Amino acid sequence: MPKVLISDQLSPAAADIFKARGVEVDVKTDLTKDQLLAVIGDYDGLAIRSATKVTAEVLAAATRLKVVGRAGIGVDNVDIPAATARGVVVMNTPFGNSITTAEHAIAMMFALAREIPAANASTQAGKWEKNRFMGVELYAKTLGLIGCGNIGSIVADRAQGLKMHVVAYDPYLTPERALELGVEKVELVDLFARADFITLHTPLTESTRGVVNAAAIAKMKDGVRIINCARGGLIVEEDLKAALDSGKVAGAALDVFAVEPAKSNLLFGHEKVVATPHLGASTNEAQENVALQVAEQMSAYLVDGAVANALNMPSVTAEEAPRLRPYMKLAEQLGSMAGQLSADLGFRKVTIEYEGHVTSLNTRPLTAIALKGLLGPLMASVNMVNAPVVAKERNIEVSEVKHERECDYQTLMRITVDMGGTTRDIAGTLFADQHPRIVQIKGTTVEAEVAPHMLYVTNQDKPGLIGALGTILGDAGLNIATFNLGRSDQGAICLVAIDDPVPASVLDAVRAIPQVKRVCALNF
Repeated sequence: MPKVLISDQLSPAAADIFKARGVEVDVKTDLTKDQLLAVIGDYDGLAIRSATKVTAEVLAAATRLKVVGRAGIGVDNVDIPAATARGVVVMNTPFGNSITTAEHAIAMMFALAREIPAANASTQAGKWEKNRFMGVELYAKTLGLIGCGNIGSIVADRAQGLKMHVVAYDPYLTPERALELGVEKVELVDLFARADFITLHTPLTESTRGVVNAAAIAKMKDGVRIINCARGGLIVEEDLKAALDSGKVAGAALDVFAVEPAKSNLLFGHEKVVATPHLGASTNEAQENVALQVAEQMSAYLVDGAVANALNMPSVTAEEAPRLRPYMKLAEQLGSMAGQLSADLGFRKVTIEYEGHVTSLNTRPLTAIALKGLLGPLMASVNMVNAPVVAKERNIEVSEVKHERECDYQTLMRITVDMGGTTRDIAGTLFADQHPRIVQIKGTTVEAEVAPHMLYVTNQDKPGLIGALGTILGDAGLNIATFNLGRSDQGAICLVAIDDPVPASVLDAVRAIPQVKRVCALNF
């Protein structure tokens, strides 16, 4: 039974979901780093919010860990490259708190436009400074969205309800999606020049870090107002303070800061700043939603192999998982056979081709697990999470090709390995949509089921090979389960399934048969 640790405060309903899905769960919040390191090796899954820091050190100690689930969007507290290298899936819940965060951004924009926090403090102090707080309307103003994904698109919808004109900068926003949302897609420099209000809804990456800095602010309208409910590092706080002091920026509403928890900050106390303590996702509904969602996702992965909202591997829905399972088995077997037959030569390029029914399926996980099989002979720790990264690190070019052409099989997968001038290809299919079968090796037709222990032999197409091979295996006490032979103009290929592993002495004896060109033991 898989076992999960909940190390941050989540709704109790999350633990109930794990248990209902057959996953053992422990709730241990407020663990110190040393305490987490001491226990993490006992768990297959780790469910967190933002408090637990999943560092490379923690991942190294997590010898059983298969998945980290973040109840929320941001994964700044997870070392994703380290997780990927160790084959650990990292997933988040990007939809559970989208509405809540978008509503907070709108609330912050209202508070900023009408100076509500300062007016509230003044009024409750008995000052009645009605003429001091002269706000601005949102009606007919231009709102600039930096990021127009899940949250940004909801903000756009709400802003349009306020009769604002919305322009958006997002490299991944297609013209069709912009038209559907009713926003104007613009370049970042145009957004800076046109927006009366700017709100940020983008992840913190190396390309977005400090996107609002002195140079960017210089391109903005005088009197612009900036709202950030995404990530603190998106804004260079020193540059923002200077712009607030000079009047270039009329005000800023900030829910996030470069260093959190922000017990002190150079922007605190500024009369033009509205600040909240990272409340974007802090509603009862959002906390319940993300807790339920992360528990469902992690359970689905640990129990059924379904992958949703993963940040470091292709997603496989719960509906897809059972349908893809036989295809994934075939892809892994083809990759493993190609890897075992080519590992001694090394590979520079891998092409994975799909024909027939499989082209209508989600082939990204098939490619990932084929790479896992291919690279398995080179490193024991490879899996479908880290296989694409390992291939890239080893400068192996990976290509995925889908063919619409007719083929002899309902489904056909082919892996071609380029070893620097020499290529080797292996193709397979599914019989009755369930049973993997090898159907071709190096252009030679040979039909064989994959067995745990096999002998691969290429030989001259001359009499005597089968008898000599059978005698050697019989003398060694190795029972033949199946014997499959393929012939072509270049010679013949034997695939022999054997009940037990083949000793090196038997390989040497087979290699000495005059007709044999090459022999290799295969293990699956």
